[in-house]
Amino acid sequence: MFELPTLNLQGKVSEEEWQIRVNLAACYRLVEHFGWGDLIYTHISARIPGTDHYLVNAFGLGFDEVTASNLVKTDLQGNILDDTPFEINPAGFTIHSAVHEVRHDAHCVVHLHTNATIAVATLVEGLLPLSQYSTFSLSSMAHHGYEGLAVNPAEKRRLQEDLGDKNHLLLPNHGALTVGPTVGDAFMRMYDLQRACEVQLLIQATGQPAMSVAPEILQGIFNQAKVVHSGSTGGQKAWPAMLRKAYRLDPGFCL
Repeated sequence: MFELPTLNLQGKVSEEEWQIRVNLAACYRLVEHFGWGDLIYTHISARIPGTDHYLVNAFGLGFDEVTASNLVKTDLQGNILDDTPFEINPAGFTIHSAVHEVRHDAHCVVHLHTNATIAVATLVEGLLPLSQYSTFSLSSMAHHGYEGLAVNPAEKRRLQEDLGDKNHLLLPNHGALTVGPTVGDAFMRMYDLQRACEVQLLIQATGQPAMSVAPEILQGIFNQAKVVHSGSTGGQKAWPAMLRKAYRLDPGFCL
């Protein structure tokens, strides 16, 4: 009951896959550290470049138990490709396979159920331009209506159409999703979205009138955000620091 199967894939997969495993495991640990987890029920995935295979957490493990070796490799049909005792979350398969199937630029998909993102996603007005954090997300925002637990294959097409080419997806009554070309980029986008939702709820709780970011400034934020949170000058800059934080918290994720 208390002992997890011991798995060690280092040296048994390509170096490229191993590095993706380490980054993805670190992302799970950081999500847990920041209090964004939901027991065993949310998921983060990363595609293995040049393939239709992606890595995702083993269903039943807490995020603080995820390691590079116990991540599960699956294909877009949900077939598990590892020699592993673990399974994957059916809802996680629907959501992540839908994104990886059509967004080849989205090598990482982060889907969470935080209180703040659920609350803001469910507001009729949704996310408002009330903070700098919100402008990063609003510059590339989509919405996908709630259809119940994401286990219906027919929902995949609607989710794909709603996401389109955007990098942030609010899911009313449900949570949020971000994508990125790397684990670091997807994580930083979720960080910004989470902070934006937290700040908005704090502002709205005062009951006082709020000053919104001017529309003309909001229009220019997308290009500015590229300088801060993507590519070689954004997610790639912040992510090494996050990796070091994850290692200080518990180096066991690297196993």
